Amino acid sequence: MKSLFVYLCLLFLIPTLFSKDVRDSSPKDLNGFFPFNPPSTLEKWEKRKRKLVLRMQVATGLYPMPPKTPLNAVIHGKIKRPGFTVEKVYFESVHGFYVTGLLFRPENPNQEKLPAVLNPHGHGGRFQDYGEKGVLNQIVIGAERFRESGRMPKMARCATLARMGCIAFLYDMIGYADNQQLSYQLAHSFTTRRPEFEKTENWGLYSAQAEMRLLSIFGLQTWNSIRALDFLESLPDVDPKRIAVTGGSGGGTQTILLGALDDRPIASFPNGMVSSSMQGGCTCENASLLRIETGNVEMTALFAPKPQGMTAANDWTREMLVKGKGFPELQALYSLYEKSNNVICPDLTHFKHNYNYVSRAIMYSWFNKHLKLGLPEPVVEEDYKLLSKEEHAVWNDRHPKPAGGGNYERDLMKQLAARDRQLMKKLSESGNSEKMLMAWQTIVGRSFDDSKQHNFQATKEMLINKTMGEEIKWNLPSNISSSDKLIIHLGEFAEGKGSGAIRPLLFRQNRKGPTEKVANSREFAGYTHGYNHSRFARQVHDLLSVIAYLDSKDVKTIEIRSGKGFEAQAIVASYLAGDSIKKVVVESSGFRFSEIVDYRDPRFLPGAIKYGDLDFLIQSLDQKFKQS
Repeated sequence: MKSLFVYLCLLFLIPTLFSKDVRDSSPKDLNGFFPFNPPSTLEKWEKRKRKLVLRMQVATGLYPMPPKTPLNAVIHGKIKRPGFTVEKVYFESVHGFYVTGLLFRPENPNQEKLPAVLNPHGHGGRFQDYGEKGVLNQIVIGAERFRESGRMPKMARCATLARMGCIAFLYDMIGYADNQQLSYQLAHSFTTRRPEFEKTENWGLYSAQAEMRLLSIFGLQTWNSIRALDFLESLPDVDPKRIAVTGGSGGGTQTILLGALDDRPIASFPNGMVSSSMQGGCTCENASLLRIETGNVEMTALFAPKPQGMTAANDWTREMLVKGKGFPELQALYSLYEKSNNVICPDLTHFKHNYNYVSRAIMYSWFNKHLKLGLPEPVVEEDYKLLSKEEHAVWNDRHPKPAGGGNYERDLMKQLAARDRQLMKKLSESGNSEKMLMAWQTIVGRSFDDSKQHNFQATKEMLINKTMGEEIKWNLPSNISSSDKLIIHLGEFAEGKGSGAIRPLLFRQNRKGPTEKVANSREFAGYTHGYNHSRFARQVHDLLSVIAYLDSKDVKTIEIRSGKGFEAQAIVASYLAGDSIKKVVVESSGFRFSEIVDYRDPRFLPGAIKYGDLDFLIQSLDQKFKQS
């Protein structure tokens, strides 16, 4: 029996052990390892940085940046506490979609223009309350100081920043406190796909239609954060040259994003999320395309060389101080700028996941220095009487709560999709083909220039992309260097025979059924496609490899002919390959990405509808072939 068991194990393991294509391994998920390997020169980093920022802009639905609609900000209901005041705020990040929060100001400001600190709050919301017993436990372990204000640490943070002379804005994450147009359940606890929102019309968030337009909770939250900076900058008493950002946990994620995507913050303190391990478990912290071949540490590095602090705790950040796990690599990057003192990560691993008083004290000192507040050190947090529910509430009879729910969700998606269609139309009409090309390179995850730099090894049966660890089975004709024309045939095609025909077997081309996904049981595309290329994208990668190899052999004319089922791959690869493809023939040109209603469809490609679907690509190819 034992030998039979060993035989069966080997039978199942042998294909895996001897597989050479790296893509045959299990898909990466948010609990993987995400190292940051800083480049040797600033020139190399700046090149990498441009690609990373573009990926983050695309993944959040912000490439190109949408037009900014009027904020129509309302500030009301001032409350006084010793040393600071609190006011209620709401404004529109897009028409009819509200950001809510509390604005903390110094009670007696000593100058006309004050520094400002934006505070994305993370999970637990601004109403997070340890309770009377809970805060005592925090005091016992040294995590908090006060029985009153220590109960609500996010509020305590903003109160102290105001007492330090800053204007602090604590705004609600989608689904928390007064931000309820999209529910907490939808934004943070989405688990199972909703058939009524998975149609080609009247679709909602998390649907294949939304993902292929790059509309997500993560993207909406990031846009809200950018508009929150706009709100702060619009205040007459804010010094726009002294704005900082800090948040913990999910708020740390938003702090990382703002540091990468917006030039206005001059100092940052993303706490509790800079890690080479777990990247953020919530649907609000993930988006398709976001962390493919990158992670939170490298995304944090995009803020360099500006001052940036964080702490390591007894959570997924516990190994940050270990070489190869995050902070030493951030220091190495800052050293390239000769600014190694501009990044810190104190060891607070005796505390669990937190943004407690000890962590906040480090942040206060950091901002005191880099916002040039001029306060004597140490900056000490003081107690205050907590706000009541009525004092917290943004909405009341004079400021009624806006409508939300399922119908509102659909209407918001229609509004944003229409906005982006108009944006893409203007982009294509302006003749800015470069931006559209960059967008498609990003959603596919590879440019043709990248492919031409790869190292290939070819036999008659297989093309090996040694740089990427990818294998493509094919039938290679002999003497291709002397060929005037070679035709790449995909699938079944009537004219697919002859000495000049190549038949590459694209990545997992013959697999049937839905595409693979990570083990996470929640039915959200971002958990898989935020860390892994789609099957469709990988098939395009194979085509680009084939074209790049043939191009390197000086084949004069390369054409693609596709049978049914691979027309889209042929069109996308031909568009990306530019002048290297002289002709594309497809059996049918009827398919569009807009038909897909399941993110596990083999042809699913995040972003494909937003950037013009196949209509834009076909039009671009037609123009190119006419000109040639």
